[in-house]
Amino acid sequence: MGRTERENEQLTRVLNEHLNTIHETLQLLDQTPASSLGKVSWGEVIKMGDQVSKQATIVGMLWTGGTPEAKQIEENMTAYFNVLQGFILLSHGSTVDTGPTLSSSIHVSVKQVVDSSFKLIMASVSLYGSRNKAQQLSMPQIVGTVWEACSALKKVAPTNITAIGRAMTQVAFSVRDVLREMKELKPASCDPTSESSDDASTKADGEAQNDDEISMDDLGSDLSPEEMKIAHSAIGIVSESLQVLKELIRTISGAEKLKNPDDKGNFVDSLERLLKLSKGIGLQIDELGACLYPPQEVSAIKEVSEKLSSIIDELQKEVESFYDSPEALIPACTGLKSLLKRMESELDCSSVSELEAKLQNVSVSN
Repeated sequence: MGRTERENEQLTRVLNEHLNTIHETLQLLDQTPASSLGKVSWGEVIKMGDQVSKQATIVGMLWTGGTPEAKQIEENMTAYFNVLQGFILLSHGSTVDTGPTLSSSIHVSVKQVVDSSFKLIMASVSLYGSRNKAQQLSMPQIVGTVWEACSALKKVAPTNITAIGRAMTQVAFSVRDVLREMKELKPASCDPTSESSDDASTKADGEAQNDDEISMDDLGSDLSPEEMKIAHSAIGIVSESLQVLKELIRTISGAEKLKNPDDKGNFVDSLERLLKLSKGIGLQIDELGACLYPPQEVSAIKEVSEKLSSIIDELQKEVESFYDSPEALIPACTGLKSLLKRMESELDCSSVSELEAKLQNVSVSN
């Protein structure tokens, strides 16, 4: 076995030892740190991330002037993994008193730094003794991936309030999209036979050519007058639901001053429950939007309305139990429940009308 092969084996052995150590350290992130453990500020984690970024730069520089010595690679690898381990430990300390939402965000960002670091160091080790010029030229790109992962740490929410506020904002964006789609619903043509014969002929000639161009948006979106009435009611409900979410986000954004320092656990639990309820609103709004396309199912729409009403009741109780009654949020909840009751009444009337129509059809057929 030649010298290069022996050095390759040594580098690979050292790499595997470091990888195993980091994997063991990473398991800490899956554990909830004790509240007695001193909390590390996210700013400290960002600073350590900058050190990881610098180590990545050094790795890249090793390969800019030719092939480095095996000893240089090993020393650089050891220094890199020492910094990376410190980064993981600080990240774990930053999760003290964090809820599931913020912890999940931290875990994702930390894993991106670790994964990109693994890829960089493994590429550096595999390059030693290799004549693969393309792989060597790819090193700056791999280093850039580490830089991006470390830079992304600055975008992580620094507090539970910010993390949950961002998650609620995503729900609000989804509800806004459903509202926009609902407003695109249109009534069916009142008199489909009113086209002139020339227009009808021209349309018929073009239909064969345009069959393949018909999109899903053109199918099943024309509503009867009765269905349009229900759709208009639903649009009002979705619009008011969006307002409830906006006011809830404003409420929790200013909740830091309402937090009791001796009651951190309950405060975070309350935020998480509000986020869960917000996601429930988003889910029901999605269901409501799907129910509006013909043929509308009155029973399904009523079920969504009942679930929405129940969620709003829970949300209002949660807010009132932990926060000073927000001036804008509670009226928004009350207004939404009023719209839900009104739509349920309209749906009851619609059900009666449908039943009468069916009975009349039965009588005629007999």
